[in-house]
Amino acid sequence: MNDDWRVQVDLEETAAEELLGHIEAREMEDDVDTAFHDRVAVSRDGGRLFLYAGTREQAERAREFVLGEARKDALSVETELRHWHPAAEEWEDPDAPLPDGDAARVAEHRELIAKERREAEERGYPEFEVRVDLPSRHDAGELSERLREEGIPSVHRWKYVLVGAADEDAAKELATRIEAEAPAGSALKVEGTWKAALAERGRNPFSVFGGLGG
Repeated sequence: MNDDWRVQVDLEETAAEELLGHIEAREMEDDVDTAFHDRVAVSRDGGRLFLYAGTREQAERAREFVLGEARKDALSVETELRHWHPAAEEWEDPDAPLPDGDAARVAEHRELIAKERREAEERGYPEFEVRVDLPSRHDAGELSERLREEGIPSVHRWKYVLVGAADEDAAKELATRIEAEAPAGSALKVEGTWKAALAERGRNPFSVFGGLGG
């Protein structure tokens, strides 16, 4: 399955730190879809930011936000949109044609994602979330698939996994459980979702991770 889209943002290191601050404080307009399953994972490596999304539309909207903030601060920035190809195991030009077999798998996966999103809407939004930064995309994919088989909704973005929970106690219990199953080198964090913090910080579809991207 393939749901990885990445926007690479290159700029000066101090400017990258400033831009990351804008992302963390972002107040999105009411017409932007900011449900849990639509979160954008963000990581930084020096003067380079990586924004991971589940759809091309999501990735392009995140890129437009970055470019808009850069223009406000007169920052020189370059962006690159890439799509993960699971067979080749590398980031590729999203406009390059896929082989017939890959195209069929992508279409099937899109149908699955649409179904899961409808089900998530019916359940409502989680109050808390467990954010997991894993050593590799493969580890993240395995964890996300295992959680899905256990009936636990999750969002997989590159080497990151977001898991929703109804309350703080449930989130902490879930974090303890995931930590025991996650491979060495994984980092976990428990906090309220954007919905819980909406009154204080505004709508924010981004989920920012520390450490390096790639």
